[in-house]
Amino acid sequence: MALLRFSWEKDGDERRLILRAYRAMMKHAKVTSWVDRGKIRKAFEYAANAHDGMRRKSGEPYILHPLAVARVLAEEMELSDHVTIMCALLHDVVEDTEVTLDDIEREFGKKSRDIIDGLTKIKGAGAFDESISDQAENFRKILLTISEDIRVVLIKLADRLHNMRTLGSMKEVKMLKISSETLYLYAPLAHRLGLYEVKNELQNLSFKHSQRDLYEDIEQRIERYKKDSQGYIEAFMSSIGDQLKAAGLKFTIKNRYKSVFSAYKKMQRQGVNFDEVYDLFAVRIILKTRPELEQADCWQTYSIISEKYTPNPKRLRDWISVPRENGYESLHVTVMGPQGRWIEVQIRTERMDQIAERGIAAHWKYKGNDDQYEDTLNDWIEEVRKILENPSLNALDAVREFRENLQPHNVYVFTPKGKLIRIPTGASILDFAYKIHSRIGDTAIGAKVNSEVVSLDYELKPGDQVEVLTSRQVQAKEEWLRLVKTVRAKEHIKKALNFKRKEAIDKGIEMFQWRLDQFNIEQNDIMRELLTYLKFPSPEDFYYALGMKHIDTQKVKEFIDLKLEGKEIELADIEEWEKKIRMREQRFKELGFDIDDLVLHEGQSISNFKLAKCCHPVRGDNIMGILLGDKLEIHRPSCQEAITLMSNFGPQIIQVRWAEGYNRVDFLASIKVVGLDRQGMLSDLIHVLTSQMKLNLAKVSIESQDNMFEGLFNVYISDTAELETVIERLSKLRNVMMVTRTGGDFTPFQKAESN
Repeated sequence: MALLRFSWEKDGDERRLILRAYRAMMKHAKVTSWVDRGKIRKAFEYAANAHDGMRRKSGEPYILHPLAVARVLAEEMELSDHVTIMCALLHDVVEDTEVTLDDIEREFGKKSRDIIDGLTKIKGAGAFDESISDQAENFRKILLTISEDIRVVLIKLADRLHNMRTLGSMKEVKMLKISSETLYLYAPLAHRLGLYEVKNELQNLSFKHSQRDLYEDIEQRIERYKKDSQGYIEAFMSSIGDQLKAAGLKFTIKNRYKSVFSAYKKMQRQGVNFDEVYDLFAVRIILKTRPELEQADCWQTYSIISEKYTPNPKRLRDWISVPRENGYESLHVTVMGPQGRWIEVQIRTERMDQIAERGIAAHWKYKGNDDQYEDTLNDWIEEVRKILENPSLNALDAVREFRENLQPHNVYVFTPKGKLIRIPTGASILDFAYKIHSRIGDTAIGAKVNSEVVSLDYELKPGDQVEVLTSRQVQAKEEWLRLVKTVRAKEHIKKALNFKRKEAIDKGIEMFQWRLDQFNIEQNDIMRELLTYLKFPSPEDFYYALGMKHIDTQKVKEFIDLKLEGKEIELADIEEWEKKIRMREQRFKELGFDIDDLVLHEGQSISNFKLAKCCHPVRGDNIMGILLGDKLEIHRPSCQEAITLMSNFGPQIIQVRWAEGYNRVDFLASIKVVGLDRQGMLSDLIHVLTSQMKLNLAKVSIESQDNMFEGLFNVYISDTAELETVIERLSKLRNVMMVTRTGGDFTPFQKAESN
């Protein structure tokens, strides 16, 4: 290739570095047309000139970033159409340079302009407060392009992946913000689009940058596990391979280990230590076969394996007969291997493996082979568009609804005529009814599930056959919102409730005016005092109560009579109420905390904060603060609620540390204890906490099932060192199998999430 000529001056070493990055990217781009390759070269030179003189936080030339994003798309996602590569190279020019969208359209066409527009952040989208976030506005803008051109989202994911790979040069607060955004939205989005490798790396990097010590500890444990189990895994794979070869199957067999983040989440989810995570590796069999034999060969492989090793029927996952919503196809079986160890085996074909690794990009490669996936994807995109364009949702609520919609629809149920319907895990009869039709949802009174009558809150299970029962006398109710999981159902219920509310308000206005006309009084003359007298926050709420007959016009008449007679009217003490609110908001010693014990790294002091109840931060923990209104909320960075808040209110993150030389204070910590039940167990546990450790108990919750017990103990402690001592002492009690710190919302014998 001839040496590229730039219109800007650059020293020799840096010039060669940029050219090497460009050539490496083009090596992976499967663009055969010389015309299209010329367009990519033009986009590269255009971006290089636009970003001339700009540098990243690491000090490297900025142009290396768009080159890296283009390479991710070409090499790791296998998206090599020239428009995608051009837009990856140009994705930051409008946002960061003097180049305009009109310039992009003139040089590279309308399609490139639209994609770049979708990737360009909104400037001055709005101040950060509790109702709106400019991060959320930008998320919504990017996500809206899913229905127009999904390449915008794929370029954004590649951009985020490279930013995460190079995040180490950022300040700690910035790393927390970006890591939280990534875990909250980008990793689930990659998963929904089937980009498993991208999802795994985004999760791992987020975990690494937000909790480095814990990440490195688990990473080292996994590496040791790999060395210790290598011989065992190879022997198992060899025995399986011999059986498959004997059957005449063509295949490759390999193993994969659980990622650091996946191991961490499993430890959190099940409340276990690393050594108790049994499925740290899986064996993957990839079959080479013809399209018409794919399912038959996969099931033949399953049959061969299950004849040699006993399968666990509860762990069979058939995503071949009915693929996941993101197109994932595979047959997962867990078998009892040598030495009494459970081993997961994944069975798939080469086509299925490509889709599993590359997601939506691989579907384009095999386009036309899977109409069901296309229909499912289109349905999902339509739901996303409705959420994001909903005028009743601000940007923050829209993104929250979108994130909820990212959760997979893993339950498959049937209509009375046998049509297969996908719904999310935990969905109810109402979700199903609204999935069929809004009119059925609005009039639902129950259902027949497998010929048995059930109520609207029944949680559907895989394989259920559902017939919804309806009545024209029924109307949507406020409590229905608590019974549904899907965005579609929520939106239809809200729509029905809004219509019902409007009808009631109109009726209330008519009734109120009738009563005013009797006394020849104008509404404006009494409305403010009337609302205070009846304790309604707004005229709309008052009209609605009248229209729904929660109050009657006699109350209005009583007030008017008092006013006309000149009698003193006892009004609610608004000033006193507002004073109480202010006092509550200003109470910064909610847990007996000395304010000097919290110090910002910048040396500022905080006079109004609270410790989050979701994660119970303890002195000695890594902590961070989020400013919400005039409150500073203190969280542990690993807390799911903190991740959600940081992803939406990034600029409000404040780096916080515990001050040196502090007064003794008590922190609330939650401890989970699991073991074999015996007489006197609870007494022994409490004896350690109260008699030996001299701790105050805030809450005890313990249950026993099948000779096992699980308990939650909320105790007040001074710091993490004391917490470690508590855990150590409890662990030494007879029959205690595990003691771990947990969140404040743990419930004994709660249902564990599946993989």
